[in-house]
Amino acid sequence: MREKITKLFVAAAVAEACSWLALLVGMAVKYGPPGNEIGVKIFGPIHGGLFVAYGVLVLAVAWVHRWRPWPTLVALACSVPPFATLAFERWATRRGMLRTAPEPDRPLTPVG
Repeated sequence: MREKITKLFVAAAVAEACSWLALLVGMAVKYGPPGNEIGVKIFGPIHGGLFVAYGVLVLAVAWVHRWRPWPTLVALACSVPPFATLAFERWATRRGMLRTAPEPDRPLTPVG
């Protein structure tokens, strides 16, 4: 269960960032020379759905991994700026916040 939720969170972080890119391209086409808003009509709802999915998965992963409130709030805030979900996911992975398997037991080394 823990591993599945974590994988879904990572996938949602990447998908949310990709939907940001698609939405930004759609906005450039809408407000640029072509003046066609089809990109916004298509990618707006997709981005909205992925935005909500990312938020729900942040709360689920925070619960499963027992995150403190501050990283949880930062993860939720990262859904607003473009591509920040990728930065948060990488940061959380480096800090071990998304580790799904316990670390293997290492032999104790005597001190001194």
